[in-house]
Amino acid sequence: MFTGIVEELGEIVRSTETGDDSALVAIRGPLVTSDARHGDSIAVNGVCLTVVDVDGGVFTADVMGETLRRTALGALRPGDPVNLERAAALNSRLGGHLVQGHVDGVGEVVAREPAAQWETVRFRLPAELARYVVEKGSITVDGVSLTVAEVGDDWFSVGLIPTTLKLTVLGTKQVGDPVNLEVDVLAKYVERLMGGAR
Repeated sequence: MFTGIVEELGEIVRSTETGDDSALVAIRGPLVTSDARHGDSIAVNGVCLTVVDVDGGVFTADVMGETLRRTALGALRPGDPVNLERAAALNSRLGGHLVQGHVDGVGEVVAREPAAQWETVRFRLPAELARYVVEKGSITVDGVSLTVAEVGDDWFSVGLIPTTLKLTVLGTKQVGDPVNLEVDVLAKYVERLMGGAR
């Protein structure tokens, strides 16, 4: 479980195919690897990955074909920056919202509107996820916990403060770039429970 508060901007070091449908990815992240051990969870652009090995500030993780197909991780290349967050401890503050690291779909940046102190960014999202996104609700974009500002039939927008623009990959995403989306898991549970109560 994560909070959507990015701890570090890391970097893809390499990605090595380990079969027809998997890869071993190496990611540089001195902060998140400072106490990482084999088996720990680290979110990479919002995708929960399991640490296989740690060596000199770089950790490796196995990425299955399912993950490569359902997320934007497969589009990353060596040198690309990534948002990193270690799994939350039970005694830590919940600065964002409950984030599982289970990506629901891939969205796309469709517009950026700079302002004096922040920037409004609009994202397109898959139609099947739209029902889970509400104004002033929470959504995770590339691992960043954000508050939804506006919602349309197939889009939503958020306001990014200077800290988010500077310390996460969202500051450099361009129109057309893919992003990992995770909707609020509570909305999915409510939908399931309401459907079961009919």
